[in-house]
Amino acid sequence: MRDIDVRRALQRDVLSIHAGEVGTLVLNELGLEHGLVRVDVAVINGAIHGYELKSDKDTLDRLPAQVRAYSAALDMATLVAGERHLKAARKMVPRWWGLCTAIMEDGGTVRIEARREAKQNPKPTPLAIANLLWREEALDVLERLGHATGIRSKPRKVLYAKLVEVLSLDELRDVVRVRLKSRTAWRPDALRT
Repeated sequence: MRDIDVRRALQRDVLSIHAGEVGTLVLNELGLEHGLVRVDVAVINGAIHGYELKSDKDTLDRLPAQVRAYSAALDMATLVAGERHLKAARKMVPRWWGLCTAIMEDGGTVRIEARREAKQNPKPTPLAIANLLWREEALDVLERLGHATGIRSKPRKVLYAKLVEVLSLDELRDVVRVRLKSRTAWRPDALRT
């Protein structure tokens, strides 16, 4: 079982429920920490739900760093692991993460089976959420809020810190989701519904 097999099964068995939902964006390879970590598949609607895929051919070597990054920035997360990895991976992800198993059926079809439903992230990091914005987006939000004076030419980290200072966690989450969904410069594989 390969990554592409798990990705296709996820699209067919899990993400197809979002087809036709107004205001939902399904995106492959959402960058976290300015691209240092990538969410395999992200569903952005009233929440940002990231799916990390680990086929039987993958290793779990990068999972601790991925768990840290997902847990800082995302509203919800789900690990979709091949049967080979499920037991070890279960111990590596927080209890609020969803768990699914990718199962190889007779005939070579992969099926996704839910093991644990994802819950709301109990301890997101506001700065990691702000980091999902591009610099220009962060500056535009600050301009609209009347908080851009003196920081227009500052590095993006200063803009992100200012956003965290002037917005509540819920306001920040809302702003980031709206900005992500309104981007027109996504790669062509972004699926808007």
